[in-house]
Amino acid sequence: MSPVVRLSDSANKKQNKNKKSNSSTNSNKKSGSKKRVPGSRKIVNELLPAFSRQLGAMLTSGMPIVASLEALEEQTDNVGFKTVIAHVKASIEGGAAFSEALALYPYIFDDLYVNMIRGGESGGQLAETIGRLATFMEAASRLKRKVKSAMMYPVIVLCISLALATGMIVFIVPVFGNMFADFGAKLPAPTQFLINVSDFIKAYGLYIGAVIGIALFAFNKWKATPEGGLSVDQFKLRMPVFGELTSKVAAARFARTLGQLIHSGVPILSALDIVAGATGNKVAGKVVMNAHTAVENGDPLSSAMLTQTAFPKMLVRMLQAGEKTGKIDVMMDNIADFYDDEVETMLEGLTSLLEPLLMVFLGVIIGGIVLCMFMPIFKMSEVVNF
Repeated sequence: MSPVVRLSDSANKKQNKNKKSNSSTNSNKKSGSKKRVPGSRKIVNELLPAFSRQLGAMLTSGMPIVASLEALEEQTDNVGFKTVIAHVKASIEGGAAFSEALALYPYIFDDLYVNMIRGGESGGQLAETIGRLATFMEAASRLKRKVKSAMMYPVIVLCISLALATGMIVFIVPVFGNMFADFGAKLPAPTQFLINVSDFIKAYGLYIGAVIGIALFAFNKWKATPEGGLSVDQFKLRMPVFGELTSKVAAARFARTLGQLIHSGVPILSALDIVAGATGNKVAGKVVMNAHTAVENGDPLSSAMLTQTAFPKMLVRMLQAGEKTGKIDVMMDNIADFYDDEVETMLEGLTSLLEPLLMVFLGVIIGGIVLCMFMPIFKMSEVVNF
């Protein structure tokens, strides 16, 4: 019996080894299918909306999906995206559903995209769904560009102001300081303070830079944690003026994403899972997940969101009206358009308000430094020791 046992053990070990090998291979395939495609961010932001628009138009005209993908592959110049389209086409030819083929590339086709395609497949409205996806992505990209361009101007002006001020303090102030030192008299307090600041920065500049770098690194690490990210997003919502802007941006994203998912036939619970990550704010995402739990327990979505403060109250009222009429998707599309316009109006107002304030800030910083440097010259009789 012992030889049989030993043979059985050997066979078992070999079988286990083969299982591990197969498991490892499957794991590698799975992880390989989710590797980040080179230039995936550019593909998502610049190429995917046009791809969706063209694919939707081709399918609407009656072209088969494989032929449509082949045409889009031929006209795509981006090598990474061309490879992705070719693999998606090959998967469909191998018998996979379009949504299953897209799910292999989550860094390009996210949960929202894949679930909307899956809903369109199940409802027999794939061409219409892809067209709505293109419209959705174009609207989201337009909103993102508006926010980014509005915030870019003040950031650039602030960076220029700090760079000019630092340059003057480090390189120009010491020249005046050496000149004033020969006068042998006490300098005006603002001038002496500026010279002291210059000396301090020159002596400890490297340490100051290192401390700032470490602090920024630690802050980013903390912000990447769930608690840190939630605290930062809470602060954004509580900021004067900018808090209201953040809330409206989150509302526009919530409404447009939920409307598109429901219209595509995605179940409400699955839709809320996706929407929670699409708001761009962790506090708003937490509100959506709490609402998901309430809906799972049988409560209406609007009732679950009545007491929250992350979204504007009008969004909840429109959601209530949509639930009563059975047209949540239509109401959400309308409220998304409304908040897009609201965000654009707020951004235009903020930009027009910030421009003169930033110019005044720049003038005060640079003008203050210049005035401190020339103050001893204006009081030459008091400074020069005859």
